[in-house]
Amino acid sequence: MLGSMMMGCKEDFLEIVPTDRVSDASILSDSTLFEAFVINRYLGIRLTNKEGDGNLPGFGRGFEYAMWSSLTDESIYNNDDNTWFIQQGQLSPENTGIAGTFWGRSYRSIRECNYALANIDQLDMSQTGKNRLIAELRFIRAFRYQDLVRNYGDIVLMGDRVAELGDDFTDLSFYEKTDKQEVIAYIIDELDRAASGLPQTNDGVWKEGRATRGAALALKSRLALYAASPLYTDGQNDTERWAAAAQAAQEVMDLQLYSIYQGGYSEVFLTPNSNPEIIFARYYNINSRHTALEIANGPNGYDGWAGNVPLQNLVDDYEMMDGSAFDWDNEAHAASPYENRDPRFYASILYNGAEYRDRAVETFTPGGKDSQDGPANWNTSKSGYYLKKFINEELPIRNPWEVAGTQNWIYFRYAEILLNYAEAQNEAVGPDASVYQAINDIRSRSGVEMPPLAPGLSQDQMRDKIRHERRIEMAFEEHRYYDVRRWMIAEETENQPAYGIVITKANDGSLSYTRKLALTGKSFSPRHYWLPIPRAEILASDNQLEQNPGYN
Repeated sequence: MLGSMMMGCKEDFLEIVPTDRVSDASILSDSTLFEAFVINRYLGIRLTNKEGDGNLPGFGRGFEYAMWSSLTDESIYNNDDNTWFIQQGQLSPENTGIAGTFWGRSYRSIRECNYALANIDQLDMSQTGKNRLIAELRFIRAFRYQDLVRNYGDIVLMGDRVAELGDDFTDLSFYEKTDKQEVIAYIIDELDRAASGLPQTNDGVWKEGRATRGAALALKSRLALYAASPLYTDGQNDTERWAAAAQAAQEVMDLQLYSIYQGGYSEVFLTPNSNPEIIFARYYNINSRHTALEIANGPNGYDGWAGNVPLQNLVDDYEMMDGSAFDWDNEAHAASPYENRDPRFYASILYNGAEYRDRAVETFTPGGKDSQDGPANWNTSKSGYYLKKFINEELPIRNPWEVAGTQNWIYFRYAEILLNYAEAQNEAVGPDASVYQAINDIRSRSGVEMPPLAPGLSQDQMRDKIRHERRIEMAFEEHRYYDVRRWMIAEETENQPAYGIVITKANDGSLSYTRKLALTGKSFSPRHYWLPIPRAEILASDNQLEQNPGYN
């Protein structure tokens, strides 16, 4: 609940002092402990099963078993784990599945940040050191508010208030919601203040994984883009908001600290050092790992568990190498559907015939090693595909427990900023040269090298191209769920059946392809644009907290 008491977290990836067994008095009398307390605010608490397995959850679900992509038309979680009913439109205040943790965790973290901000003046520390920690706390608090506003819309804005057990929780100010645009304006102001006090880079005592100026401005860019989007403007096209979003992205670009990584698309997610594309990430190491992706998402023929299996809906949206659309009605495409596709397809999806580790993936039947005819067939992909993005083939699938799970989760990377800029600038002024440049910089990445966008596109045509590029470039990175909602196209995309593929191998070795349902009952209603506030939170407020529309 909003007034939940503060609790510290276990030792995190920055190898700091744990603060869950240290008194308030000790924290406020020791600058080292206080800084450790601040750093631990990048983490949260486990509120559901299979969340933060092996490590505490941070900002977002990340790699932990069912990824956020498996609540979209990108993938489904093969073994359900409280995701299918959300895809099937059965989300309710009493049954929120993996989507039920944002409210409690975010408000808890906001209270912890407010506690630190309210007491930092008591600390024996230089003002310079205090100013940096204040900026860091503002960033962390802003990130938590982002998770609230983009999931629930209108929310309770706590400001600097620190809720205590002795407070009068019948006070309506604890439960009165603030309009989402006002909330975003508050967050953006906080991020401007944070950016002015944060260092440019992670160096010296400012270790990897802590917020920088670029991280604060990247979060501002994302929220400014959301604020201009149809869901947040009640469907109105506000060119001033779009222009502000373009300017927010430009502020990140003007830092001249980041660029598109040219070491290959797949390596973006496996190369933490000397990677100019990473703006802000959750860093893991061998002593502090997340779920081992290789076994959790690997094909059953390799002793993997399938995990987050890509849908045919996404597979069909990868372009051909010449930039044209894939089309099952094109005989050449249908005969060899996995040839000559956008290179990001090969870096993201394991498909029948894909070279993986020591052999080709076999999802065909009969006899395919990674099909229902293979070993551990209860883990066979229900879509006919397996996840490759983020996977490190140098890490083992079998017995990964002491070595795997070290990939970093990237919260912000430069490609998102370019996509933010292109979308906002196109909506503000149309497809000028800078819009083309932003998208073509992504498409010309070394190892991708897709054709540049055709000249002469209209604003509507460019909008479609930008949305497509965002779908492909940012697949499985927790963007699609929010994008289709803020564009208000979820009633179209999320009511499409969740498709997979059946591949049948004939005696002569030829293959035939038949579309199938990977998950039945896919459904989306207007109320699903926002999550329901968990019923427990409503009850804890003595029913003073207003539920989101459509969930009463």
